[in-house]
Amino acid sequence: MHILGLRKGVSWMSAAESPAAGGTPARADAGVEPVHHDGDLADLVERARALVGVGRRRLLGITGAPGSGKGTLAGKLQEEIGDSAVLVPMDGFHLAEAQLHRLGKKDRKGAPDTFDAAGYLALLRRLRDLSDEVVYAPEFHREVEESFAGAIAVPPEVPLVITEGNYLLLDSGPWSQVRDLLDEVWFLAPDEDSRLDRLIARHVRYGKSPEQAREWVRRSDEPNAALVSATRARADVLVHGDPA
Repeated sequence: MHILGLRKGVSWMSAAESPAAGGTPARADAGVEPVHHDGDLADLVERARALVGVGRRRLLGITGAPGSGKGTLAGKLQEEIGDSAVLVPMDGFHLAEAQLHRLGKKDRKGAPDTFDAAGYLALLRRLRDLSDEVVYAPEFHREVEESFAGAIAVPPEVPLVITEGNYLLLDSGPWSQVRDLLDEVWFLAPDEDSRLDRLIARHVRYGKSPEQAREWVRRSDEPNAALVSATRARADVLVHGDPA
């Protein structure tokens, strides 16, 4: 058993047995505490598989502060589940570099208002409204700091979409509508030192000097991390440590 704590008055249940298995996603912020999980990957894969139901596509959200391992876990889930799941990251909706320059927001890239939140919402709604058409989503390429339109195909027969990003639980502006479109949301809560080390290493890997990376984390990533951390109570599951 890998549960560290259960919601008050609620037993551990599969997602397929939860209220989210119906037509409306369950709301974790309605006075119900999130389930705590120790990060066992096999358990998380089974929980994700249990989301898949009959008659409607399910949307699983993975969120957490920058560097928390959202993309890594989402990729592992997709790999384990295979053709029954497609990964559609929120990062595909970064505003283009030219638009950030025009708006004077280049130095704040990654903040909530540097994404096309309305576009992301529109995509989530299309993904929920299962049809016979392929839905195409943009994909962010960190090596060029731009998104490519239509890079991710979601065939109509795929029953589970995994989406990951910082602001899935943010309760302000257009982001406040995202939670209601997701059947379940997991919040990643790794060791803070490990998270910061990963974040700095990622910036260095994509061209920043160690000094520039640390300054960017201090000035940009950590204010965003504080915003994200304040949303954790709205999650269905708090995943502790690094899933492995």
